[in-house]
Amino acid sequence: MTHIKLGILDQSIVRQGSTVQEAILETVATAKLAEELGYSRFWVSEHHNSTFIAGSTPEVLMVKLADATNHIRIGSGGIMLPNHSALKVAENFRMLETLFPGRIDLGMGRAPGTDRITSSILNPSNDFSETSYLRQLEHLQHFFNDTAGTERGFIYATPQSATIPMQWILSSSGGSSSIAARFGLGLAVAKFINGFVRPDVVETYRKQFRPSEQYPKPHALLSVFVLCGETEEKARDLRKMMDYILVEFERGKFGPFPDAETVRNYRFSAGELERIRYNSGRIISGTAEDVKEQLTALANEFDVDEIIISTMADSASNRVRSFELVSEAFSLRETVV
Repeated sequence: MTHIKLGILDQSIVRQGSTVQEAILETVATAKLAEELGYSRFWVSEHHNSTFIAGSTPEVLMVKLADATNHIRIGSGGIMLPNHSALKVAENFRMLETLFPGRIDLGMGRAPGTDRITSSILNPSNDFSETSYLRQLEHLQHFFNDTAGTERGFIYATPQSATIPMQWILSSSGGSSSIAARFGLGLAVAKFINGFVRPDVVETYRKQFRPSEQYPKPHALLSVFVLCGETEEKARDLRKMMDYILVEFERGKFGPFPDAETVRNYRFSAGELERIRYNSGRIISGTAEDVKEQLTALANEFDVDEIIISTMADSASNRVRSFELVSEAFSLRETVV
């Protein structure tokens, strides 16, 4: 792999002692930083019924992010399609594409991004079936291509932008790779969710891919948690915080989390250490050289030339420094187009 593009996935984390406004402002600042450092994409997620994650409406937040930047691609990572009307998603993203032509990514998934009760309230007609998800994707393509209609006439997703967003299907287990291939869309493999996902997910996607107007050839990327420190000790501290957060997530606890010193002195139980080993495939950590080596090996293993990284840290400064170190390691400022 001669050149790897890197992007950032941001979840607008609300840290202990901070406010949701501060979390969102940090996301905006991170998008500006990402563009300055040479990252190619900046995606934001959709989560609901969580006081720990402020990012519930990526399509709204993306307006601010795109307006605050100049050329970096801004996207959703992703829109949880079963929570929404396909027509409304098409209109939201056609409006984004009208405002910021050629810069918008629509990443879509079928997970609820919350508990099932909340998801049912978001969309009372959601039956959580793959058939319904596929129908929504089919309808979405019709809305983007102005071919939707009933016996009473066409139904247009407005505004009818001259271009449409680049579409990506998110996949954590591998099942959605065939869906991405069938619709001729990009594939985003979520290793930060499932550390056991294997390269054959991308192989399946490439073998089954049907060319589309947007994607004449298959295009896959990978997403993973990345924690980069100036020293090995710093990297270990960042990693322990991430391990702690994931263990808490699995208990159904979504913050607020203790400060770095408290976590540094925390002793994991045998059961917690087992869960940390289980989750280890979701995270890459180390010094800049270590992270570059691991990310390059991961890109080669999955045969992708693009990776989106997500970083949770105890402070904004530690998070910013991690992004800076990764950018420097890959010389992103010099290589980004």
